[in-house]
Amino acid sequence: MTTALVCIDFINEIVDSTGKLASKGYYAFTQKHGTLENLARRQAEVRGAGGQVIHVHLGFAANYTDHPASSLLLGGARAGKILLLGTPSTAIHTSVAPQGGDIIMVKKRISAFYGTSLELTLRSLGTSELIIAGVSTDLAVQSAARDAHDRDFVVKIASDACAAATDQDHDVALQNLAKFTKVI
Repeated sequence: MTTALVCIDFINEIVDSTGKLASKGYYAFTQKHGTLENLARRQAEVRGAGGQVIHVHLGFAANYTDHPASSLLLGGARAGKILLLGTPSTAIHTSVAPQGGDIIMVKKRISAFYGTSLELTLRSLGTSELIIAGVSTDLAVQSAARDAHDRDFVVKIASDACAAATDQDHDVALQNLAKFTKVI
């Protein structure tokens, strides 16, 4: 069974103290729970075992032509001038940055599968098991986990390498995820 660790939205805008979205509670959560350190350990474990690390993160074109203006969640990115590709906003945080052999993908919506080549890449690699880590547990992680489950992957959630705006959001999401994934 080939394993891939899918790391979702660990970008500066969300998990760095300077990020505009980090102020919604994500930075505080990652600091309180050691999320980035936990993810770095998991990345090293997966790489050491011969698995694949894949980074999938939000990012929009400079003119926002690929931006979902009607989205209650992402619609404000344009007005806030955030999540622009090629800027520090969408750079993956240095503590969990890609290493040689890692794969990087950009997504335009919540799920790591929607509009990306994630499924094709996983199938090409012969991956049957996914470990998902990401921000936020109740949004991007849950969306990707549902999509992966419905695509017949074995799905595990690295609970200590996920973050949400609040502990309650994180805990409720993990309870829901435990209904169709293995929470580790």
